[in-house]
Amino acid sequence: MARLKMTAEEFEVLAAEGVPYVGQLGCRVESFEAGRVVVRLPYREFLLRPGGTICGPAMMALADIVLYGAVLSMIGRVELAVTTDLTIHFLRKPGPGDLLAEGRLLKLGTRLAVGDVLIRSEGRDAPVAHATGTYAIPDPRPQGGAA
Repeated sequence: MARLKMTAEEFEVLAAEGVPYVGQLGCRVESFEAGRVVVRLPYREFLLRPGGTICGPAMMALADIVLYGAVLSMIGRVELAVTTDLTIHFLRKPGPGDLLAEGRLLKLGTRLAVGDVLIRSEGRDAPVAHATGTYAIPDPRPQGGAA
């Protein structure tokens, strides 16, 4: 079993302070294991779009932050690990209410990490969205050399 390289509390602080938009969303870590993370997006009225459904940009941000957590759970605090690709499929309309996103790493290499995320409305089994994404992991070696 892989060793956890960061705690849930450390990740929540990094996510909220390092990416202020995430802090405004109020995302909370529900579960934080090595390579597997669950995050709650609390319902807020400003997340609704016409038709009474949670907006896509909020779900995309949720998927992205969950993948970031899954990556950092395995590599530790590497703030410059960044999203290089995120694809999301909206499967059904989530009504007003909290969303729970469960992400897992599918592959962790030295320079890239690939994972997927299922987003569900709280209390529902059927996913409302499915996302896959890739994170670039910066080279840990110091960038040296004079010009």
